Amino acid sequence: MIDRSIVFTVSAAVVALLVVLELVRRRRLSEEYSLLWLGTAVLMLVLGLWRELLHNLAAMVGIYDPSNLLFLLAMLFVLFIQLYFSTVITRLTHESKESAQQIALLRFELERLRGEQVDGQYNQAYQRADVDD
Repeated sequence: MIDRSIVFTVSAAVVALLVVLELVRRRRLSEEYSLLWLGTAVLMLVLGLWRELLHNLAAMVGIYDPSNLLFLLAMLFVLFIQLYFSTVITRLTHESKESAQQIALLRFELERLRGEQVDGQYNQAYQRADVDD
């Protein structure tokens, strides 16, 4: 008889694989980030189908019900994925702040150069007007 937890785990892993692949196909998820989700789904699929491995790992850790180990591993992977994304967000925040600062400096420099150019044109026109008089 097939255990319901096996059916649920395998179904959830297959659905996760299909969703991630569809998101990558539609370019809504980068290949770089999809690898983490694909790896998690494949690991869940392997552990869901290879029950002996799951039972041995549960016994080694001291967990009575192997399906609890499966869901614990899933939660740990999700936590690690969130940690990875937090580091990516932090890096992108720093990069965007630095880019905004560089743009502000370039705008300042451009306005300063435009101001000098306008002042220079005004001075030249003023000097020409004096010569004509």
